Amino acid sequence: MNDYDYEPRRRDREHDPHSPADHDDRSARRYRSEPPNGGGPLYYALFLALGVVLGGLVLWGITGFSKFRGEKPGTDPTARPRETIPAAPPDADEQEAVTLFDRVKDSVVNVDVVMVRQGQWDDQTEQQTSGGSGFIWDTHGRIVTNYHVVEDAAKRPDRLGLRVVLADRTSYTATLIGAAPDNDLAVVQISAPKDKLKPIAVGTSNDLKVGLKAYAIGNPFGLSLTMTKGMISSLNRIIESPSGQKIPKVIQTDAAINPGNSGGPLLDKSGRLIGVNTSIATPNGGNVGIGFAIPVDTVNRVVTELIQTGKSLRPDLGVKLYDERRLRQARYDRGVMIDRVKKDGPADRAGLKGVVYSARGVPVQPGDLILAINGQPINDVEDYERVLRELKPGEPAKVKYVRGTTEAEATVVVGGL
Repeated sequence: MNDYDYEPRRRDREHDPHSPADHDDRSARRYRSEPPNGGGPLYYALFLALGVVLGGLVLWGITGFSKFRGEKPGTDPTARPRETIPAAPPDADEQEAVTLFDRVKDSVVNVDVVMVRQGQWDDQTEQQTSGGSGFIWDTHGRIVTNYHVVEDAAKRPDRLGLRVVLADRTSYTATLIGAAPDNDLAVVQISAPKDKLKPIAVGTSNDLKVGLKAYAIGNPFGLSLTMTKGMISSLNRIIESPSGQKIPKVIQTDAAINPGNSGGPLLDKSGRLIGVNTSIATPNGGNVGIGFAIPVDTVNRVVTELIQTGKSLRPDLGVKLYDERRLRQARYDRGVMIDRVKKDGPADRAGLKGVVYSARGVPVQPGDLILAINGQPINDVEDYERVLRELKPGEPAKVKYVRGTTEAEATVVVGGL
């Protein structure tokens, strides 16, 4: 039955004047507004609205009261910290590293170059311009670092100063005592209480071997007292110093060395100083596992000279060498030839001779061909420079050479520059 079922009756009533009053149009309209079987669009809409309201109340009951109580979904006000598990005892390697760091850390310092600014009311402020690492050499407050760390301050003492920061973060103004650019080493000094000055233990280069452990402690990227571990990767490397001179017998290590490590100590497993970290080989400015350290025997000698006189003399024999490429073209397969001898220099006083030139500058007689110094073979210029750097000014050196076809030996008292 639908609305159309009632239309004939309504029309009948319109034509029947005697229709009962309870069958008037109002009754028909009221009857048509009530759909059969209790359904229809209006009822469905009301039912849906009621469901939405009830669902919203349930959702608000779940989240609303939680928010009202200051809680978030998924939280648990009764949660407690997890129970911890004790660490296993350190193994032998870990304990070695822990012990080494505790023993050496108070000997390692930061070396900063600062710009001093004068204030309006006689006050001064310091602004750090660069920094590196260093270590305590003795109880007199002497600190060893790289020359290139303090180079700017050494060249501009009127504008730049030096500051040393100890492991306990106390800082002191430092004075440059001496510098050795040829060996990239420098000594500065601070006035600090002796109980704060813990000199580093000094080892030797003679017992170093490839494969031994190596530890570096320093200030990479401004991160004080950072320790890294590696091994000695190679020995007897040659690197160039800030002055352009060659530094021989350099230690290569894969212990991570980065900018800021310069001047810091390279240590063996006993905590002895075996080198001074000075540079890295890198394509991108960061560590790639190839770092270099000046050997401790060189450090010990040069630092002593700097403390004694404020400067370190470069060993010198008073000769200029003939061009190696031209020497090989002349079929001299080994050795280095003396081109010129400095008048009254060490070689001249020992009777060594250089190349003889004609008036037109053409070589007419070869110079003495050096084959060995103190028993160490000299095959090329690199050998010569390496052996020369090991000599000490004022001490004698045995020079084996060939003049013409005669082999001889001369004793040369090493000079210094």
